[in-house]
Amino acid sequence: MNLSTSFIIVLSTFSIIAKAENDPPKKKKRGSYLLELPASLNTSTDSAKTISFSQDAAAFKPTIQVGAIVHMFASGEQSGFNTPSNDKSSNDWNKGFSVYRARVLVGGQLTKKASFFMETEIPSPIGIQSNGEKNVKVSPIILDAQLEYTFSNAFELVAGMQLVSNNRNGLQGAAGLMANDFTYFQYPYNLFANSPLQGNFGRDLGVNARGFLANDKLEYRLGIFTGRNVDGGAPLRTVARVAYNFLDAEKDYYYAGTKLGKGKTLAWAVGVDAQANYYNYSTDAFFDYPLGNAGSITANAAFQYMSGGTATDSKYSFATLIPKQTVQFLELGYYFKKSKLQPWIRYENQDVSADVAQAGTVKLSSFDKSKSSSVMGGGLNYFFNGTGTNLRLSYTTRTYNVATATADEYTKKTYGQLWLQAQFFIF
Repeated sequence: MNLSTSFIIVLSTFSIIAKAENDPPKKKKRGSYLLELPASLNTSTDSAKTISFSQDAAAFKPTIQVGAIVHMFASGEQSGFNTPSNDKSSNDWNKGFSVYRARVLVGGQLTKKASFFMETEIPSPIGIQSNGEKNVKVSPIILDAQLEYTFSNAFELVAGMQLVSNNRNGLQGAAGLMANDFTYFQYPYNLFANSPLQGNFGRDLGVNARGFLANDKLEYRLGIFTGRNVDGGAPLRTVARVAYNFLDAEKDYYYAGTKLGKGKTLAWAVGVDAQANYYNYSTDAFFDYPLGNAGSITANAAFQYMSGGTATDSKYSFATLIPKQTVQFLELGYYFKKSKLQPWIRYENQDVSADVAQAGTVKLSSFDKSKSSSVMGGGLNYFFNGTGTNLRLSYTTRTYNVATATADEYTKKTYGQLWLQAQFFIF
């Protein structure tokens, strides 16, 4: 199937969906223009201040909203956490203070059906880096820049630089995380410009269709993005996701990682991410529910199977960039509503099982071991002002297979990371 045929099928499908449900778009909740925070978590009654710039009081009034999110932390991290080694120095602890995220968010309603969202970010932490150097001056970058047009509840288009993933954790907002940070393996090939998919912190440029059916229980997303751009002639990247909510509907563009007891959610989804001979199939489940009088439980699980394929005769091949692998992920927490405390644990595992064509000249068993690793950690969150201002204490370990002095032999090495992170989100 060629590209033009694909476009015709996609556009025809969109047209049918748009005609099937032609209700006018519902008014967004306050604070929902700043997509980092799911609207379901916004409990503010006066923080979502808007600025009107219409002279005709009877006419539609466009609005704009401005906010900021900052993550800063004190940390201790072993040198081998990101660069594993058998050297004794890899067990040394790097200590310091950093500003990890510093984002300015702008969003608003342009017309009755059109809205926009834009945010900046610092491309690297300010403070102590993993290599021990101190970074004190960082120029911000554009992280998101997207335009959303809602034709109906069943069909809307989002165009521009936007968060792209086929799994839930990759579509969560930084302000609504449960753990101290995003997972390590949920979208590892789409983070930076030098990553195989040439992303921008999980973002990509393209057009994404989204809508809700079956009384808002069924959500679909289907997007076409630039992906890896070798010479302008590469196939486009296609990302699709279908999610079903068995309890409360979820209509946030950025998902919540935990809902702090607000609502009842049981969602299951499947997704695909593909470009040229790369493909990534995923499934995930999310459960957030009041459990007992004390508070609510949050559980998030995912499984992915991905590969860059085995064909190496094309300049658009991903075979040597993304080996065949599976990824498992589990996150579990409990929020105590009276004390506003939330303990949590997380486990992730990346199991590489490459084909010969993907390993090149490296022995296959050695390639698989050197590329596989796992993460385990836990922490305690204090949401003394909900998602607006909170503290997160976490300890995370990362385990690698590290080569020994004996050829083709590996030993497991585990390195630790300790964070005390403060978040403030003004919206």
